Amino acid sequence: MTGDELAGADTEVAGMAADAATRRYPVAPDTHLNVRSGPGTGYPVVRVLPAGVSVPINCQCSGTTVSGPYGTTDIWDNIGNGQYVSDAYVRTGSDGYVTVTCS
Repeated sequence: MTGDELAGADTEVAGMAADAATRRYPVAPDTHLNVRSGPGTGYPVVRVLPAGVSVPINCQCSGTTVSGPYGTTDIWDNIGNGQYVSDAYVRTGSDGYVTVTCS
């Protein structure tokens, strides 16, 4: 690849990451969802989301296994700095990861 082709590929990847970061996913209907400080039920609740909201997913990681309206999973969605929700309560349309893994 030439330098211009590499720069174009980098720009495309950055654009895809920005699109993924701005996409919002609905929380299960009639659910007030606990937002925790880390990816698991052992972390403190930092706030509670009201029913009917959609959340951005910045990245995802594994944590405590949780059962919810969208199955049983150990995937946790990072929705903000120090804010995680179980993917079992977020309708992503997938049983797996839908974005990058949290580092």
